[in-house]
Amino acid sequence: MTETETPTMRDDHHTALPPRAKRRRPLLTALIVFLLIAIPAGYIVISAEQSRDSGEGKEAEAAATGLTNAFPSKVQQRIYNVPVPIGSTPVYYYETNSWETSSLFVQFRTNEWGLEHYLAAVGTSTAALKKDRKTIPPAQAAKVGWDFSVDWPWAGTTVTSRGPHPSQRIMVSYDEPGHPVVYTVSTVKF
Repeated sequence: MTETETPTMRDDHHTALPPRAKRRRPLLTALIVFLLIAIPAGYIVISAEQSRDSGEGKEAEAAATGLTNAFPSKVQQRIYNVPVPIGSTPVYYYETNSWETSSLFVQFRTNEWGLEHYLAAVGTSTAALKKDRKTIPPAQAAKVGWDFSVDWPWAGTTVTSRGPHPSQRIMVSYDEPGHPVVYTVSTVKF
């Protein structure tokens, strides 16, 4: 035996202690079970409330029978290719849907720059606007209360596209110089 080694002594008189029993933690278990139930239930309640609120907004929009004083959504502007210029005011829109066709009626007042950019974005130009040309039929205009029989300086053009791309009927009123009012009916056929 070396100096660094110490003899091991066995004590046969002491018996080994039994392994310690695991303590149950009923409070922690109850908390975990509660959270596993409460969190998904809370999520379901919040989702249902948001869905209900969204449905009420969509229902109100669908029940509208005339123009709504607001910008059409970005999705509507993209689908119908009606990019309303920033700074246009006031802006009104109305959407109709059926199995075969959907139409977006949009009205806004802009300036000469906004008119040029809007027409370029839909695929035409101010040069295509023909004086006194009424491109929106009276029956279609009546759906939203437009009256083009008023003796104002009108100009109109159409942009025709093959489905599923939209076609536009555009009329412009020059009743206030420098601030034309644009009336567009954009129709998508399925």
